[in-house]
Amino acid sequence: MSVQKINKFDLEERLIDFAVTTIRIAESMPSTFSGNHLSGQLIRSGTSPALNYGEAQSGGSRKDFIHKIKIVLKELRETYVCLKIINRSKLYTNDELKREALIENNELISIFVKSTETAQKNMNIKTNQILQKS
Repeated sequence: MSVQKINKFDLEERLIDFAVTTIRIAESMPSTFSGNHLSGQLIRSGTSPALNYGEAQSGGSRKDFIHKIKIVLKELRETYVCLKIINRSKLYTNDELKREALIENNELISIFVKSTETAQKNMNIKTNQILQKS
């Protein structure tokens, strides 16, 4: 899916679907010390992007929006590493769901990297326009 063709509602739905996927993975992991630790971490970092994206939509300023989008990106990157640890440690055995989660996670990271760059560029243009008028 092209970054330019995603509207905010589709992106919100993708983040919610991704959160549900991470919950499904976490709930299916073994109830061991490492399984409990990583499943808790996966639920926290995997659901956070959807929640923070919702908050970003009501940001008070462009700067606030960019800050919240950067938090979404940070949590997505954390989730990606967590999924890789779960994958390598064989704590979750549904290879298809793991693969889909890693692919979607990587695509979401790419989208939010671009979103952050675009929002920052637009803020800089707006700032420069204001400075030129004064």
